[in-house]
Amino acid sequence: MLSHTGIRVDSERARAVFSEAVGGFDDNLVRIPGEIVEQALQSVPAQIDMYNRDGNLAFSMGGHQPSGTIYGIGVTNSWYQNPENDSAIPFTRKHVEIATALGNTLTQFDLVSTPGVIQNDDTQMGEVVGTLEMMANTTKPLGILISEPKQFDLALSMLEHLRGNLSQKPFVLPYFNPITPLVLNEDTTDKMFSTIDHGLPFIFSSYGMSGATAPISAEGTLVMLNAELLAGLVFSQLIKPGTPVILGSLPSVFEMQNMISAYTSQTMLVNLACAEMMDHYHIPHAGTSGSGTGWGPDLLASGTLWMNHLTNSIGKVGLAPFVGGNFDSQAFSPTTVVYADEVIRQVRQFAAGFVLDENNDPLKDIHSVGPGGSFLLSEATLAQYRDIHEQHSQIWPGYSLNQWQTEFSPDALSRLREYTLNVLNKLHSPEDHDSVLSRGEEYIRQLSP
Repeated sequence: MLSHTGIRVDSERARAVFSEAVGGFDDNLVRIPGEIVEQALQSVPAQIDMYNRDGNLAFSMGGHQPSGTIYGIGVTNSWYQNPENDSAIPFTRKHVEIATALGNTLTQFDLVSTPGVIQNDDTQMGEVVGTLEMMANTTKPLGILISEPKQFDLALSMLEHLRGNLSQKPFVLPYFNPITPLVLNEDTTDKMFSTIDHGLPFIFSSYGMSGATAPISAEGTLVMLNAELLAGLVFSQLIKPGTPVILGSLPSVFEMQNMISAYTSQTMLVNLACAEMMDHYHIPHAGTSGSGTGWGPDLLASGTLWMNHLTNSIGKVGLAPFVGGNFDSQAFSPTTVVYADEVIRQVRQFAAGFVLDENNDPLKDIHSVGPGGSFLLSEATLAQYRDIHEQHSQIWPGYSLNQWQTEFSPDALSRLREYTLNVLNKLHSPEDHDSVLSRGEEYIRQLSP
């Protein structure tokens, strides 16, 4: 596909990079020979280490990740759903603070991605301000999604001012999309140039809707999105060989009746197939996060989150960076994030499996109790019960019917809301929150005209 169909490259600067490797092209269409792709595959690192902003290793990506799938909250929502009743209001700076502190507090999230775009921004610096709030409210690695190239450059400069050289123990992971189908747009290539100049790894991810921007079939979607990823890989390695890149796709289907994108069993399969491809190439992978189908923390959201996270755990998905959005990822829901944290916890327990060998022999316990006996007070039960009990839900008590009726028949969603509000009342922010915020605000004031 890359050598015959080719890709459209909108930026003159980006076309100049390609022309040195592949020669001339017509109508901004670049055709990439297979040997250039092979060279890029040999050049890109197979592992990427990400650090928290204190300089401690947070996680490693690539190969058989010892921690399994990495999860992050966020994606560029325009609305915020009130955790008390799911009413949607425009996303503000305060919501960036809350969402980031929530990601900092919940234990199952390893990364905080841009949770929303500030809607009441008259300064033309809203994406820079949002990035500052993210840095001030968590020490976890940041996934940043900034649409406007100038604000992207300013945000990186601000982060470097606050933390020092970004390439040393990187804690920032920019995220970019090409335009599907088969377009490397100028904004994306400009931001890739800037990221590579700063020595940072980044995520290059294709977002395609089967039946609209991608072929209707699963296999057609996989092939085309994979070609886009390889084009981005080649571009990054032509700019600077050895640039660390995470590749992946966000496959969805286009629901023509309602004019929205949706996750289905097919898209989950394409997500896993993409992860298999990146494993084959020895490139770290980022995939779907199972968010976007819900109207709130409801059955719609629950089903997709469970399917996504469970298939992630038995596949080779490296990173699921965007948990917590509803309505096609337009509305950030703290309650959905808290529920997803519980799902991820249980999925990770499932993925850990159990060991049956000479050091974990159950026969002794079975023999000691014998036929007709009870394991309630066996040595193994007493030794392991606390660990097993912690696998139960931390949100909902295990009521019998009688207990449920005695408690006036509470519904599960009400309990989830109560739990979420309790979490939000006890958010943990870094000790240097105020210092980072004041230094960053002073830097932004100096940037403003």
